[in-house]
Amino acid sequence: MTYILQTNQLSKAINGKQLIEDVNIHVKKGEIYGFLGPNGAGKTTVMKIITNIWKPTTGTVELFGEKLTPKSYDVLKRIGSIIEFPCFYEHMSGKENLWLHCEYMGYYNPDSVDNALGMLGLQDAADQAVKSYSLGMKQRLGIARAILCRPELLVLDEPVNGLDPAGIKQTRNLFKTLCTEYGITIIISSHILSEIESIADTIGVIKRGHIVKEISMKEIYGMDAPYIELETNDIKKTSYILSEQLGLDNFKITNNDSIRIYDGKTTTKNISAALAKYNVDINFIGKKTESLEDYFLKLTEEGK
Repeated sequence: MTYILQTNQLSKAINGKQLIEDVNIHVKKGEIYGFLGPNGAGKTTVMKIITNIWKPTTGTVELFGEKLTPKSYDVLKRIGSIIEFPCFYEHMSGKENLWLHCEYMGYYNPDSVDNALGMLGLQDAADQAVKSYSLGMKQRLGIARAILCRPELLVLDEPVNGLDPAGIKQTRNLFKTLCTEYGITIIISSHILSEIESIADTIGVIKRGHIVKEISMKEIYGMDAPYIELETNDIKKTSYILSEQLGLDNFKITNNDSIRIYDGKTTTKNISAALAKYNVDINFIGKKTESLEDYFLKLTEEGK
């Protein structure tokens, strides 16, 4: 397998504190790679090293088949990125900031700035000083700058921070389009697991500076059989009925009003009938499959 990006035993320590250790990630060309982990797990550290902002203590990064060095200027020109919060010249307009980036990158396409502003819905604010932008507008301008020079690889660290639901949906659709129609590979971190689940082809999970899993979304969806989700106000009585009246033992109480039933021998109809017989109200019952959030919480033990 040839990867557009891979890291080899990547480690970084600052002032004796180990931020990441022996990190190996593998990003295939043309995919969206979701990079997940709890706060402080090391996501931003890895992304800073990938984009050459930080140098690794040990280990290497390979981009487009080449080992990344402090002088990999041509390689870095093929990357667009947002790391943490994007910074701009606040007294300049959004359009001027993008033109300056084109000059910096040596990219001269007369339509690129207007196209990027249009993709992020910033046409009306193009000539306003960036200091007048809201946090969400600055985040969208950062995404516009990242895609401005039509990179082959996008490295996006929490790119939907500060965006409202409409802005999140817009960027979600944009990332899908960039990947499927323009062939741009994307590695994206986010704390909004539902967003990663809706766009990612592969996920990598990092915990306390170590990669704990790389897996495709198809594998996640295929590894577990569907379960029945049941919500009721009387968990104790419901559990008794499931066990003693229906003979089920493969179920789990997930919170104060919810039970997951993994036993494939029963149906929602049978459960509903049994609970109705004993006058137990059902708030919700239906079949589900394990979500990315479920899988993530298992790996990071954050659900315990």
